Amino acid sequence: MAILGQIRSRPWLLMGVIAVALLAFLVNPDSIDKVFGKNPDVLGKVNGEKITREEYNDQLFVLQQQAEQQGQPKNGLEEQAWQLLVQSKLIKQQFEKMGFEMTEDYFWNQIQYDQMFAQNQQFFDEKGNFKTQELKKQIEELKKTSTEGYNQWLKTRKSIEYRLMARQVFANVSTGITTGKKEAEEYMRQRDQLADIDFVKIDYAAYLQKTKINVSTQDLADYIKEHPVMFKSEPSRNLGVVYFPSQPSAADDAAVLKEITKLYAGGTDASGGTENFQNTTNDSMFVMANSDMPFTNQYLKPNQLPQTIQGQITTAAIGQTFGPYKEQNFYVVSKLLDKKTSDSTLSRHILIAYKGSPAGEGVTRSKEEAKKLADSIGAAVKANPGKFTEFLKFSSDPNSAAQGGSLGWTTPETPFVPEFLHYLANNPKGATGVVETQFGYHIINIEDKKPGSMGYKVANLVKAIKPSDATEAEVDKKARRFIQQVQGKSFNDFVNIAKKDNYQFSNPKTAGRFDGQLQGLGTDKDAEILAWAFDKKRSKGDTEFFTVEGTGDKIVVYLNGKQEKGLADPESVRDQIEIIVKNKLAAKQITDKINAAKATGLDQIAKLFATTKQSAQVNMLNPSVAGAMEPKVAGAAFGVATSKLSNPIEGGTGVYVLVKKSETTNKQPGDIKQLTESITQRNAGMFGQAWLKSLQDNSDIQDYRIEIWNKLGTQQQ
Repeated sequence: MAILGQIRSRPWLLMGVIAVALLAFLVNPDSIDKVFGKNPDVLGKVNGEKITREEYNDQLFVLQQQAEQQGQPKNGLEEQAWQLLVQSKLIKQQFEKMGFEMTEDYFWNQIQYDQMFAQNQQFFDEKGNFKTQELKKQIEELKKTSTEGYNQWLKTRKSIEYRLMARQVFANVSTGITTGKKEAEEYMRQRDQLADIDFVKIDYAAYLQKTKINVSTQDLADYIKEHPVMFKSEPSRNLGVVYFPSQPSAADDAAVLKEITKLYAGGTDASGGTENFQNTTNDSMFVMANSDMPFTNQYLKPNQLPQTIQGQITTAAIGQTFGPYKEQNFYVVSKLLDKKTSDSTLSRHILIAYKGSPAGEGVTRSKEEAKKLADSIGAAVKANPGKFTEFLKFSSDPNSAAQGGSLGWTTPETPFVPEFLHYLANNPKGATGVVETQFGYHIINIEDKKPGSMGYKVANLVKAIKPSDATEAEVDKKARRFIQQVQGKSFNDFVNIAKKDNYQFSNPKTAGRFDGQLQGLGTDKDAEILAWAFDKKRSKGDTEFFTVEGTGDKIVVYLNGKQEKGLADPESVRDQIEIIVKNKLAAKQITDKINAAKATGLDQIAKLFATTKQSAQVNMLNPSVAGAMEPKVAGAAFGVATSKLSNPIEGGTGVYVLVKKSETTNKQPGDIKQLTESITQRNAGMFGQAWLKSLQDNSDIQDYRIEIWNKLGTQQQ
């Protein structure tokens, strides 16, 4: 079961597109759309092919699992799941258009090239042949013994199929990427050709310092209409958010300090006794009874301890206490209980599992039979450690077995089961023994030991600094007073009132329904706020009040704008394009002034704008002019006749007027063949994602999610 073990032990391998669901209805699914409107089990279509709720939920679940394993937030993955499904449908459609079919023969012939298998030598024999039959046999065995495991394989297989289809599609399309001789020659000419120019630059930033230009909403709209592809917009909402954190007051802080000081040096006994953290004889029980964080019965390195005591712990005596001290939002008193060096151990093991144990999937032997086998192997290895590898075939741990049974170097802090760690800590180099754990019987051989760093066992008495009921009530009062002040008011009033009272304000201008998180906020209420904002009953100017569970924080939200699918709302993208539009308006003014002056030379233009004439050498492929990349200026330099004054050129950083003095050729190394290969390789590397984006932009992609969620009146989880 080694190969399937890899799949079960690495859920991230399911990353990609999950199984295509087959929905069973008592009536034709298409008829549901006609009778009830949108079928709630069909969330969208890609060129007519359905995306079902089941496959969407499967994909989202996989992404959430992956995020959890990597220690990342699990929310905000809805849109990523959707995009993965859309792209996988597009790849499948292109695969089939090219005349390919995902048959059994195709799948098994191509599986060895998938990323899951290609770089793992355990899937190949000594001659480099893929172990196809062995994998098939293991899957059949899995089908008989584990319904859950087999279903996991089916999802994994669907992910592999999409990757194989993508590999074939990209290979076929990229085959047509070539570079002709004429193209390479033109590229070489542009690379080697230089133009010497004199020019005058009227810098936008300098011009705008002297000339005020206001960019209207219509100016933004005109720019968007000129660039519709750049500003295709999905549904979004423009929100105003004011956040009222329920933070502890100075009085709350003082109360917690008083409480922990009493626990540290005063009495805690209800009968009037004087037990405290200094004199207690049972530190672990005292911490468990009085601390906001549990007792940790481990030896830790200094850098794993609270930062305040890291520099003092190495010279402290057993029983010494530190504090009370403040660590982030906690008051802490620490006591050093013990210290010792932590040995590192190099070990290897053979796991003999039995039917019913966690590692016993597919195993038929009983617990008694497993112990008998383990004792027999243990005796043989103890007598002759060189025979260890002969018994690896019995091991139910495929990962370590693939490494000769080795577990590498471990310490007492390594997250192994206690029985295993106890054996490693209490036996010398060369020892072999049999240890029982929840997973079965381990034959453990200690190969080497070396002294490690000093570890410290510390009891931490911790008290969280939390807002009191009175503090939370005051926060609630402020938030409710604010929402009363802004109801029915304009967005400007909302912003001004918030800023006047120094409340935390943010303005997510293009919040998507399935973003999961709001820019500038990031609470467990974000998804609920988005659902509220996209409710079809919402209107511009609506406000709502939210309470964050667990913290008591309050949030007031204002719906400032609704962007439906189409071109972006001008004001929602003002921050992105205002300076671009302002520069274009400045360019027009500058150009009009130059034309009106009927200038005949650069000196006259320089004087007109109180600037100076400059010189530069420009190249088409490296169009740097006075430190700025200006391809339009380079193009004009090679397009204007020598000694002739050019028309005004609207560049990226200013308006230019130039005179070309001469052209020269600076021949660079490399022949036409090398250049052709280089261009082809570069273009092929850039092609894949650009082609997929173009495919997506030009496909009929229908997204019913918002409409369905609104009809159902529930938030998709």
